[in-house]
Amino acid sequence: MNFVLAAGGTGGHMIPAHALAAELKSRGHGVLLITDERGAKIPALFKDVPVHILSAGRITSNPIALLKGVGSVIAGRRQAKALYRQHRPDAVIGFGGYPAFPALLAASAAGVPTVLHEQNAVLGRVNRLLAGKAAAIATAYERVERLKPRHAKKAVLVGNPVRESVVRLGEMPFPPFDEFAPLKILVTGGSQGASILSQVVPQGLGGLQSSLRHRLQVVQQCRPDEIEPVRETYRKLEIPADLSTYIEDMPARLGEAHLVIGRAGASTIAELTAAGRPAILVPLPIATDDHQTANAREMARAGGARMIPQSEFTWHTLARQVEALAADPEALSNAAARALSVGRPHAARDLADLVEQIVNRSAPMAVGLAQAETNGLGLAPAGVPA
Repeated sequence: MNFVLAAGGTGGHMIPAHALAAELKSRGHGVLLITDERGAKIPALFKDVPVHILSAGRITSNPIALLKGVGSVIAGRRQAKALYRQHRPDAVIGFGGYPAFPALLAASAAGVPTVLHEQNAVLGRVNRLLAGKAAAIATAYERVERLKPRHAKKAVLVGNPVRESVVRLGEMPFPPFDEFAPLKILVTGGSQGASILSQVVPQGLGGLQSSLRHRLQVVQQCRPDEIEPVRETYRKLEIPADLSTYIEDMPARLGEAHLVIGRAGASTIAELTAAGRPAILVPLPIATDDHQTANAREMARAGGARMIPQSEFTWHTLARQVEALAADPEALSNAAARALSVGRPHAARDLADLVEQIVNRSAPMAVGLAQAETNGLGLAPAGVPA
């Protein structure tokens, strides 16, 4: 089978698409990616998959921006239809984000079945717009807000695909930790970074009791313009910290960590629960439909995370939370087990099973389209993406 994956240009969309691509390729299928320039530039993803960048625009309430956005979507749809004539897919899987919009519209117009994957606990705008045409809606949570009742019958719980290297972490013991061992903390704001973490975390860790502060080992992702000020703060506090603007080998860093401090993006939650790592989560307050707060609830209720609203995220609050978790060596390992208990490590496998089933169910339609081609309607036969 041949599949097109369409994903917006942030890590939250691209990482699950990457995980599904690896699973589909392992089964012998052809895979092609459609994204935007941001997505194509994310390091270490889709190295062995053909990547196509199409025109895409945001649909907003601003009249001028709306016209421009619609024009870009129309252009992207035209480009996608031309691409499908060269490499006809058996199905197109959308992972949300406006760059996926034209690719999915073109698929529906060409009679190609579509599957939507929703990473968040709130159905995103693009997926809401396209839910009516989709053959299935794969979800990461049992309860998804803003999913219309008439579309609920299409929903299939699969989880949020993560890399196999992250899944393997959940099969290994939690890193040893006692009252003498270093406390290894990973700080990440997602692929776009988070200024609030750069502002609060160094001071919060500096406010720990000296016996704990002197045992810290920190790995932190920072925005490019913040990395040097953060480095200087850690230097003054005498806390060893490894800083970078993008953590390429996230599975390795996650595997070493006893505690993660970060946002509550979908991929972050999926990796924490697949690997079994406790966390202090600070949901992005301006996230569309407050979906990061919704994302974090399941993990927090299970006891695998402590959720702090950004308005309450101060250095003092953070210091007390870290001290509470580190005070009892069993507390961190128990929180890790509870995080693991809500993970869905086989999401990539289950999503691949779903899209294969959709193609097999649509086989009679594919025969009809092939016959239409022979009647001069210009539809190209399926081919392996090159």
